[in-house]
Amino acid sequence: MERKKRTYTESVEKLRNVGLKPTRQRIALANILFSKGFRHIKAEDLYNEAISENIKVSLATIYNCLHQFTEAGLLREIKIDSTCSYFDTNLEPHHHYYFEKSKRVEDIIIDYKTSTITLPEPPQGGKIRTIDIVARVDA
Repeated sequence: MERKKRTYTESVEKLRNVGLKPTRQRIALANILFSKGFRHIKAEDLYNEAISENIKVSLATIYNCLHQFTEAGLLREIKIDSTCSYFDTNLEPHHHYYFEKSKRVEDIIIDYKTSTITLPEPPQGGKIRTIDIVARVDA
């Protein structure tokens, strides 16, 4: 019970710190998103987790919250294509593998202290089909 109360308090603070009103649904979704470590999640998967935890929420509310959390800097959106996005709780600079058959996302960690990027080998059994890199520059 103590951990649940601490998670609730942490979620309320996290929302307040970025200027979001800590509504019941936002707090519940923040608890699900941020209490399990770094993860990549689609809206539909978050919806299913919320329903399994008896949280009454619509899929539209899930999408709204995910986009609000992203705009507030709590999440990072990974757009796979025009119909598929994942939301990442790890805000550190990193890239991703997208596994087309299993529809999952995995982190690629790159050392940004060097001036060159060396692409790591794909995971066992995988073959890189395409590479998309966007370097965002403050200018």
